Amino acid sequence: MGTLSKDLRVAFIGAGNMAEAMISGIVKTGTLEPRQVTATNRSNADRLLELHNEYGIQGIMRDKLQLSSYDVIFMAMKPKDAETSLRSIKDHIRPDQVVMSVLAGISTEFMEDNLNEGQQVIRVMPNTSSMLRESATAISPGQNVTMKNVKLAKSLLSSIGEVYVIEEDQMDLFTGIAGSGPAYFYYLMEHIEKTAEANGMDVKQAREIGAQTILGAAKMMIEREETPTELRQNVTSPNGTTAAGLDALNENGGGNAIKAAIEGAMNRSKEITEQMAKVTVQ
Repeated sequence: MGTLSKDLRVAFIGAGNMAEAMISGIVKTGTLEPRQVTATNRSNADRLLELHNEYGIQGIMRDKLQLSSYDVIFMAMKPKDAETSLRSIKDHIRPDQVVMSVLAGISTEFMEDNLNEGQQVIRVMPNTSSMLRESATAISPGQNVTMKNVKLAKSLLSSIGEVYVIEEDQMDLFTGIAGSGPAYFYYLMEHIEKTAEANGMDVKQAREIGAQTILGAAKMMIEREETPTELRQNVTSPNGTTAAGLDALNENGGGNAIKAAIEGAMNRSKEITEQMAKVTVQ
């Protein structure tokens, strides 16, 4: 991946795991040089030192950080701290700076209402696979964002995986599919392990076999033109072992369970967004 402008400067407000995943991707892929990246928080100087030692970036305490000197500002603190943080940065940033929000449940509209008039806000939702630079990341640009800065966001976030530009009203559905999706996979693997162990297979070996099987199937789906339905049909012989397994899944509500899981996570995401709006609106 090529580098962006060597004059571009990026600040992360918040230094938790998701911020570190993004910092790691940006630096280790060479998207930006370490000197172009700064992390900040209010009180944990040791954490900032850890990030500096690991990635070579700057770590500056919040009260000493000049936000107006950065081109992109990632808001990566806990959502409950969003209102306080927005209020504290409003008078220290310019409308032409890009604010990228990794705050779950916080809409771009709320961000825009609590920042400067014309502020460029992009909502960002990575998932936990960003730690391995395999994230499915959604971005939703606010009403003031230029196409140039949409491209900038995609360039920065491509360092942690694939990036998808979606409408904000699809963010809750994205949460149900990608945000919560890794947990569905881990849940599936838990039951693969238990079934394998009950039938005499070593648990570690079963875990490796199951993970590699799913990894290979996912890669085939990404790289080939067939739909999931076509791929399933291609590997399912009439009256064969796969057909027997699929029949058992259907008989035990497999498809309906998957639909219910996605919609359950989606609806909970909507609830959280509504709750956050009630808590934070003045």
